[in-house]
Amino acid sequence: MIVQALAFYLFAAVVVGAGVMVISARNPVHSVLFLIVAFFNAAGLFVLMGAEFLAMILIVVYVGAVAVLFLFVVMMLDINFVELRQGFLQYLPIGGLIGLILLIELLTVLGAWAVAPEAGVVVGTPMPPPDLTTNTQALGEVLYTKYIYLFQAAGLILLVAMIGAIVLSLRRREGVRRQNIGAQISRPREAAIEVRKVPSRSGI
Repeated sequence: MIVQALAFYLFAAVVVGAGVMVISARNPVHSVLFLIVAFFNAAGLFVLMGAEFLAMILIVVYVGAVAVLFLFVVMMLDINFVELRQGFLQYLPIGGLIGLILLIELLTVLGAWAVAPEAGVVVGTPMPPPDLTTNTQALGEVLYTKYIYLFQAAGLILLVAMIGAIVLSLRRREGVRRQNIGAQISRPREAAIEVRKVPSRSGI
């Protein structure tokens, strides 16, 4: 138990510290790297909870795809972040309002323990012995039955994000010929092919 407690506090402290650095780092590339660190340590917390499948998904999907996609987008767009920070005071009231709403939500969650003190007893009650159902099977049954529409919506959002990243990173440079499929299909037969009658035993 002592080793598990130490591992929990270590992972939790690193997750909180990396989360703070994500929003406070000046370089956006460093923010993405700290986000990857937070994902890895959150996966460690899932392993401590016995949800090894969620830990693997967090590393494979979020670290291997989403976070790396963010990193490549930030590096490829070459955005002038100094110019973006000039309008910080303009969005400060909206950011403060969102922060206030999140603070109220956190206080509501923490206050629920005072409103319902029996919740601690329920959490401390030992769970019945699990059946032969694995974590992967249980998650699959829940995702593809009760939350199937939300699961599909999340997939569509990730697809739109991927297409948007590709479109934003597409650069057009002068002197580079690109394929225009519409122009190729719509051109007449005379412009596409040319028939020549070559005499026998002679070149073109």
